[in-house]
Amino acid sequence: MFKFTSSEIRDLLIAFFVISLCFGIANTGRDIPALLNMLPMIMVGVGLGFILHELGHKFVSMKHGYWAEFKLWPQGLLFALVTSFFGFVFAAPGAVYTYANYMTDEINGKISIAGPVVNIALALIFLGIATAVYPSAFTSQNSVIIFIVCSLGYSINSYLAVFNLLPIGNLDGSKVLRWNAGIWVIVIAIAGVMTFLSMTMGAENIVRLIIGL
Repeated sequence: MFKFTSSEIRDLLIAFFVISLCFGIANTGRDIPALLNMLPMIMVGVGLGFILHELGHKFVSMKHGYWAEFKLWPQGLLFALVTSFFGFVFAAPGAVYTYANYMTDEINGKISIAGPVVNIALALIFLGIATAVYPSAFTSQNSVIIFIVCSLGYSINSYLAVFNLLPIGNLDGSKVLRWNAGIWVIVIAIAGVMTFLSMTMGAENIVRLIIGL
């Protein structure tokens, strides 16, 4: 059964808020009014991206019969906050810990890839919504807000996917690569292209390309 402990819910909420703040700082620098303005919109993309990423790990772990729980990493949160002032976010505020006496590389890899795949799927959903509302954004303020939220959601989730797939330390990428190098190459390539386009073209130009403007 999909259960949460009270400490797990607390840790998820703290990590969600701090990581949202970090992405806000990275996008606005030290411009406090701009940060306060953008933070609620960033929280949608980060909130769904971060929470569902961790729930992806938890769901697959528990599907295989293991107990899994998210735990905060205070040093990771602090490091994320520091890096955000340099324009990027080292997003490692904590992790879902799976408790098992023994686990194969295959199961560990499948648990690990679940989070980045969730981020890729969310990024594409955000991009699809942004594309759908873009034509009306020229005449509707509500559509402008939705477009901005979805653009941020696309960019943030693409970044979260490729970051977590890096094969370093205890990130998801190390465990996925150990399980299946071919799957790792395919998934990180998809996330990498999405992130590259986000950073070079921007979400609006991607949308304009899709709809042929």
